[in-house]
Amino acid sequence: MEYHNPVLLKQSVDGLEIAPDGVYVDVTFGGGGHSKEILKRLDKGGHLFAFDQDEEAIQNTIDDERFDLISGNFKYIKRFLRIHGVTKVNGILADLGVSSHQFDVAERGFSTRFDALLDMRMDSKSELTAHQIVNSYSEAKLQDILFNYGELRNSKGIAKAIVNARSENKINTSFELKEALKNFLPQHREHKVMAQIFQAFRIEVNQELEALKEFLLQTPDLLLDGGKLSVISYHSLEDRLVKRFFKFGLFEEEPVKDFYGNFRSPFNKPEKLIVPLPEEIKRNNRARSAKLRIVAKAND
Repeated sequence: MEYHNPVLLKQSVDGLEIAPDGVYVDVTFGGGGHSKEILKRLDKGGHLFAFDQDEEAIQNTIDDERFDLISGNFKYIKRFLRIHGVTKVNGILADLGVSSHQFDVAERGFSTRFDALLDMRMDSKSELTAHQIVNSYSEAKLQDILFNYGELRNSKGIAKAIVNARSENKINTSFELKEALKNFLPQHREHKVMAQIFQAFRIEVNQELEALKEFLLQTPDLLLDGGKLSVISYHSLEDRLVKRFFKFGLFEEEPVKDFYGNFRSPFNKPEKLIVPLPEEIKRNNRARSAKLRIVAKAND
């Protein structure tokens, strides 16, 4: 099953500085592009674990004795690795966001291009859908989600329009939602605004930012000294969390300083931000907003 061309493939895997006999984790398996590149660089003594909560992604598993694909959310990384007898790894890679495959399958409800039911679940076994959010959340809660996750300045008006529209008929599909919000969709910016609205609901459905935080908080304990963490993000909400965690080892709290006034972090100074070259963006439009950050675990 074709998922998508992996973004920043070489740079993100190079950043792990693969030890041929090391243990690595790809927490966002998808179509397996990054995993296949990691496996190329491992010898018989190395091993790769991969995670994905999407049942369709599990069908892409790789037949290799050095590989295990775990069906689960990466926020449970320590728990699942412990089941496999692993407590320390040499490197971890995460390619955040939605795969091209998920966008391109209409019935998944991720894309504004199709008139599909409002779903947006990355894990089809989850109960919460975008349909439930749109049709049952209070106006105040909708406003919060649209403002915090969609970064929409007119979130109050959009939330009110949704509540008004659903009071007459349930909003079942993406096109029905678009129709309800037509007064908030300027002709030259319609796609961008709808993308922000869909992003907000998708993040809420999948609790993406909370899962990312839970995952990142476990990485210092999992990585060996000098072990590398390579993370590709696609929007500012993700990237801000990753950037701050790499720098300080925390998210909202005030950074802790040591006796000499230096910030204490579980990581060494993060490496320089990497973004795709124009040629990659031309080949793969999904790469246009990608940002790759790489950091190494500090010695204890």
